[in-house]
Amino acid sequence: MVSIYVLLIVFLITFLVAAAVGRSWFHRRLRRPELLRQVSLVVGGTLLMTNLACFLLEASQFWRTANFTATVGGLAALGVVMTALRTGGVPARQPRRVLAIGAHPDDLELACGGTLAKFVDSGHEVQGLVMSDGKRGGDALERSLDAQRGAEFMGLTGMAHHNFTDTELTRHSQEMVGVIEAAIARYNPDIILTHSNHDQHQDHQAVHQATLRAARQHHSILCYESPSATREFNPSVFVDIDDYMDAKVQAVKMHSDQLAKPYMTPERVRGIASFRGGQARRRVAEAYEPIRLLNTELEKL
Repeated sequence: MVSIYVLLIVFLITFLVAAAVGRSWFHRRLRRPELLRQVSLVVGGTLLMTNLACFLLEASQFWRTANFTATVGGLAALGVVMTALRTGGVPARQPRRVLAIGAHPDDLELACGGTLAKFVDSGHEVQGLVMSDGKRGGDALERSLDAQRGAEFMGLTGMAHHNFTDTELTRHSQEMVGVIEAAIARYNPDIILTHSNHDQHQDHQAVHQATLRAARQHHSILCYESPSATREFNPSVFVDIDDYMDAKVQAVKMHSDQLAKPYMTPERVRGIASFRGGQARRRVAEAYEPIRLLNTELEKL
C-alpha cells in the first residue's frame, strides 16, 4: 500500500504541475478551459493533501482504503468531464489542404484562428504564409516568434515567414505574387484564405491583390475579416467556431508584442465573432467573402 501511495503522490504532483503550466493545452483542447483548469487544480490539490496526510500520519486501513477509492473516483470523474468537453472537429470525409495568407504576424489568428484550428482538428492540412515581420508596428523578432508560436498552437503543418516591409507592401506586389505562386505550386492547396479588398489597411489590400493575381487559376478563394475591414465587407460564408472561441482568444494572446492594441482584447475578438455568429444563426462564427468557391470543396470541409 505504501508503494501505491508514493505512486499516487508522484502522479498528483505531476498532474498539478501540468495543470498549472499547461494553460495553452487547456485552451487548445477543451471547451470552458479556464474553469476546467481551476477545477483540475482544486481537485488535484485536495487529493494530494489527503494522500500525503494518509501516508505521513499512517492512517488506519479504513481511511487508506476510503482515500484510495476517493482518489481514483475523483480522477476518473475529472477525466470523464474533460473528455466530454474536449474540442474536436467532425473528421473530414476527405482531408483537404488549406493555405492561409496574411500580411502581418497576427493577421491569421485575429481573422481566422478558430477556423484554422477547427480545420486542423478535422484532419485537414493547414499551411500559413505571412508576408512581413511587422517591424513598423513592433519588435520584428518578437513578432516573428509569436507568429511561430501561434501557428504551433493552432496546429498548422507549417508557417512560411517573409520580411517584406510592412506598411509598404504595395511596393513589393510583384515579389509577393512570386512568393504566393511558389507556395501554391509547393502545397497545391484546395482552398486559399486571404485578406479582403474591403479593408482600410493598405497592406491587407496589397496581399489581397497579390493573392488574386497569384491564384488566378485557382477555384476556391475565401477572404477573411480583419479588424480593419470596412463596412463594405459582405460575407456569405460562415464557419461555426463555438468549440474554438477560447482557442482563438488564446492564439491572439500569444502575440504579446501587440496586446496593447485595442483590437487584440478578448472582448473585441469575442464581440466580432458574436456578431458574425448572429448573422450565421450560431453563437459565434468567423465570416468570409468568397471570390470563388467550388461547391465540392466546401462539402468536403
